Amino acid sequence: MSAYRFVMNGFKRLLGQAPNLPQPVSSLPPDQLVSHQPRIISRGEHNISRKYINRNAVRVLYRLKEARFQSFLVGGGVRDMLLGRIPKDFDIATDATPEEISGLFRNCRLIGKRFRLAHVHFDEEIIEVATFRARHNSHFKPDEDVENHDDQNRIFKNGRIVRDNIYGTFEEDAWRRDFTINALYYNIYDFSVVDYTGGVEDLNARLIRLIGDPLQRYQEDPVRMLRAIRFAAKLDFTIHPESAAPIYDMGRLLKDIPSARLYEEVLKLFLSGHGWKSFELLEQYKLLSYLLPHFEKYFSRSKDLIQAVLQNTDERKQQHLTVSPTFLFAALLWTAVEETAKQLATEQSLNIFLALNEAAYSVTNQQHKRVAIPRRLILGMKEIWMTQPRLEQAWRSKKALVLVNQPRFRAAFDFLVLRAKVNPDLKEIADFWEMLFLASPEHRPDLLNPPPIAQPTANKRKKRRRHPFKKRTTATID
Repeated sequence: MSAYRFVMNGFKRLLGQAPNLPQPVSSLPPDQLVSHQPRIISRGEHNISRKYINRNAVRVLYRLKEARFQSFLVGGGVRDMLLGRIPKDFDIATDATPEEISGLFRNCRLIGKRFRLAHVHFDEEIIEVATFRARHNSHFKPDEDVENHDDQNRIFKNGRIVRDNIYGTFEEDAWRRDFTINALYYNIYDFSVVDYTGGVEDLNARLIRLIGDPLQRYQEDPVRMLRAIRFAAKLDFTIHPESAAPIYDMGRLLKDIPSARLYEEVLKLFLSGHGWKSFELLEQYKLLSYLLPHFEKYFSRSKDLIQAVLQNTDERKQQHLTVSPTFLFAALLWTAVEETAKQLATEQSLNIFLALNEAAYSVTNQQHKRVAIPRRLILGMKEIWMTQPRLEQAWRSKKALVLVNQPRFRAAFDFLVLRAKVNPDLKEIADFWEMLFLASPEHRPDLLNPPPIAQPTANKRKKRRRHPFKKRTTATID
């Protein structure tokens, strides 16, 4: 939209006239356009109330409404409220373009290359507003190893959408979303819920169902496989058979996803309170090896520890306690690091600390190619790993008094406790460190075996100190 048209539309809204908005361009040819009658759930038929919606999201919805734009709350927030859960996400969809949204909100920032979005900032909170988008055009060959331009604003590469800024109608926006349960719209005009895709029925049936052809939708964005698993674990739903079947063969497409994006998805899978359930589903659908390259090799030895760590993380999340990505990745990769270190120590005659350091570098370097773990986390992971042999060797010795005061002791100790749950040989060591940590500093030496013996000090005469400025005199003999 030109600057002139944008200004004129603003004046028309002030005068109460309907603005001349550009008509959305459909992504499908006329013979493929199909109109579907949506299901409208009136205010009296659902449990959504504005008092459960973030007040800043309500402000954005009403500002768009006052400017005579369509405005809907959409996605996870609507889904969770219909399920009686506390909503966390408040995404908004509208027919206003990003530039028009920016014109309505001084606190708005436009972001995104793949998807052009408007972020409306309220202090530290951000409300995401997206323009209605058209359905995807399938006029490309997914197996071609070239970029394919559906038009100037949508670009496919190897069948994946790498840029998508084609604006469409409300109906097309509903059909282009990934899952039916995420394609439910709360209308701020009459407080109804609009359902084009059968999302309400799938909510009642507790099903995760892709919208459209699963093969094509996974090809467009392979991360949808991880999202399906995450929603199934989070909501305790079942993935619809037609949506689940292609996952087994299409997991290889995750290799083409940027490692930084996969890092964010791994955090959502494992640190949202349903980590162990997500892990089991990833294992069931054969996707773990695409996230953790070393997993298959060390599966039998690492699964028990990973289960203990993820279940502990889920419990902490339910208790609203902090959870640490550093601790999570240290657990996920520990068995690979430990076994690699043993192999290096044998082959190269290295001591355990040098072998662990070499193994940590090798394993994290390979892992970073698949899931881009930030460097600051890798440093913390290495400290946890390098402290494990110290905890096993220094218990009941004088070194324990020094080690217990180290900054990283608590994280390494917590990791040792979880290791002891799956390895009984470490239980006595873990119990000692727990007693030492909880004891007061003056009583800690008594827990050592044997306790340190205080050395008696000899009553020696102190050497007399000379005054620094007093000149030394020397006797002369005549």
